[in-house]
Amino acid sequence: MDMRIFHAAADSPNYWDLPQSRLWYGNLYLPLLDLGHELIRFEYDFGMHNNHLNPANPIQREFMLRHRPMLGDQLLNQIRAAHRHKPIDLLFTYFYSAYVDPEVIREIRRMGIVTVNWYCNGSYQFDLVSEIAPAYDFCLVPEKFRLEDYRAVGANPIYCQEAANPNIYRPYDLPVEFDVTFVGQRYGNRPDYVKHLIANDVPVRVWGPRWTDPPKRSGTLDAELAACAGGALEDEQLIRMYSRSRISLGFSAVAKLPKDGSPPIKQVRLRDFEAPMSGAFYLVEHFDELTEFFEPDREMVTFGSADELAEKCRYYLAHPRQRETIRQAGMVRARSEHTWQRRFERAFEQMGLKPACRRSA
Repeated sequence: MDMRIFHAAADSPNYWDLPQSRLWYGNLYLPLLDLGHELIRFEYDFGMHNNHLNPANPIQREFMLRHRPMLGDQLLNQIRAAHRHKPIDLLFTYFYSAYVDPEVIREIRRMGIVTVNWYCNGSYQFDLVSEIAPAYDFCLVPEKFRLEDYRAVGANPIYCQEAANPNIYRPYDLPVEFDVTFVGQRYGNRPDYVKHLIANDVPVRVWGPRWTDPPKRSGTLDAELAACAGGALEDEQLIRMYSRSRISLGFSAVAKLPKDGSPPIKQVRLRDFEAPMSGAFYLVEHFDELTEFFEPDREMVTFGSADELAEKCRYYLAHPRQRETIRQAGMVRARSEHTWQRRFERAFEQMGLKPACRRSA
């Protein structure tokens, strides 16, 4: 039986750097339509809330407490109107604690509507949802090692790894122009890896927010890094870049590096599925959880150090047949197993909701 779903999520998490991006619309909204569900969108601009997400910051928390009622009132008004017209089965959100008071979610549950929140930065920003998570019937959690943290605050987590939408992420018939590329923000240990490639004469290009910012310190490598960098790419440009590149890079460490020098937190990312699904040969920083979804050296290749990264870039640039075999295998695995459509079907089954049937073409 198809469900009537009230869908409350921003179109994209990249609201500052890529205001035109529709990343979450393509990955969290359209796949639910593909499954045959009826969706009602929450009409609301999350912009001002997204600048005040951190409850540990006194100024931001004051803003949160003052403005959450605004979003809560809008959410309740729109859901009540839709529910009166025809019963809503499920509330699906991508919400932070900064968005709405937990009591609003509990009020929606009292209407007989199942509530579920998706969130994908719990690896290092669990504090941004820890207050609101217990209010939901279910929390979809892609970070396996955070499941107990959700339970500890009284939430009901379901492990649901990220994925990609095969109707959007696909290979393009384009000339291959670049040897090694990365598309994503500049942060954490990413610049160090890229600089190591430059220092070892590996031809690398990067695009994304802050790569073209003025260097914080002078030096040849900083200048060379700036020379190989470009600005942020729009959604389709990013997908096309996978087809324009011989090797597409991925990094698993999160933005915040530990100040004590301990290893950084790692997580599986959306890119880990969108790149193979788009036909990329994917070379990614090793993370054990990722190997549960792709077989290393057969469907993707991993590296554990800067030296190994440079070595594997040189090796696979020199061995195009091996590269092509791995690229094809990764694409087949991603498109057959790691789609949002399949993730949602499985999650709904775990929630005890009847699995949906796909709409006929």
